[in-house]
Amino acid sequence: METPTLTRKETQKETLVIKIGSSIITTPEGLNEAVINRLAHDISELRDIGHQAVIVSSGAVAAGRGKLGIEGPIKEINIKQAAAAAGQSSLVWAYERAFGTYNKKVAQVLLTRDVFSDRRRYLNARNTLRTLLDFNIIPIINENDTVSVDELKFGDNDRLAALVASLLNTDRLVILSDVDGLYDADPCNNKAAKIISLVKKITPEHEKVACGSSSTCGTGGMSSKLMAAKIATADGITVNIVNGKSEGALTKIFDGSTAGTRFEPAAKKHGARKGWIAFGIRSKGRLTLDDGAAKAILSGGKSLLPSGIKSISGDFDRGDAVYCIAPGGRQIAKGLVNYGSAELQKIIGLKTAQIEGVLGYKYSDEVIHRDNMTIL
Repeated sequence: METPTLTRKETQKETLVIKIGSSIITTPEGLNEAVINRLAHDISELRDIGHQAVIVSSGAVAAGRGKLGIEGPIKEINIKQAAAAAGQSSLVWAYERAFGTYNKKVAQVLLTRDVFSDRRRYLNARNTLRTLLDFNIIPIINENDTVSVDELKFGDNDRLAALVASLLNTDRLVILSDVDGLYDADPCNNKAAKIISLVKKITPEHEKVACGSSSTCGTGGMSSKLMAAKIATADGITVNIVNGKSEGALTKIFDGSTAGTRFEPAAKKHGARKGWIAFGIRSKGRLTLDDGAAKAILSGGKSLLPSGIKSISGDFDRGDAVYCIAPGGRQIAKGLVNYGSAELQKIIGLKTAQIEGVLGYKYSDEVIHRDNMTIL
């Protein structure tokens, strides 16, 4: 089947993050270089008509498994890290060869979770990736499995791709999956299940279907892809989930064909800083609010004062991120605190005028200022 050819007139220039799952580019024996070559062709064609592309690719562990002589899934973290180290060079070299055929250059970028938790590292990563794009180089991003431990791991590359898309404020996130898109039921158990071609807003019904869906794709099934779509669309990014095993899957997104599932971006998106607070930095605790404080945050975007806090949980310092919890238990906001947990234990429920008398000092009237808070 001949891959559709695009022209510059048919589409507007976009910056894309393309997530390629391990099930797309690997076999039980290792890397599927024929598929990598096909994807390099399609991405190069998109580049030639003016798009910018960033790739988030799985596959290092699968590529390294053969080098280590291991068959089947790897459960031990130290062996997985060794396989990632052995396979990462093979993965990037496969992309290097494939894109070199089309006179495109690539660069390897390995990220750990703390890049997104630390604001300085976050900005440094963004500047590096933007500079690579300015030099017309395609970044090939993967999680740094070789050094990652539980508290640093993304969990799956779907989430990593969404965070990268938000970091770069891209136009579109494309997730190449081993299924055709989001179905209205589990297609493995229901032959009448149909593809949902357009999702204007992700609902609990969509999440329920995704959690019950079967997938063989790496560590992330449809549920993780839906979470990635939630992160990206909240930052104003269009998301497409398409079958990466299908010929011309990428070009179909731009040539007017109906392919997979498209998620529309939120009409009101997070700013760059608030997107980082919402999805980049990990929460260190929870603040349970009274009804008045919860309503003030939700309806008026007000700052959080100590008088509106009923209880706290977690061990956190000043500047850490915490969730704000409504009386019914729902997470309504996330923000950066002006006081640590030990300090807050002493001042919850108090008026702002009482803070200095209790602590002997006062950083701020607000526990979380509205400029450092994102409504969820």
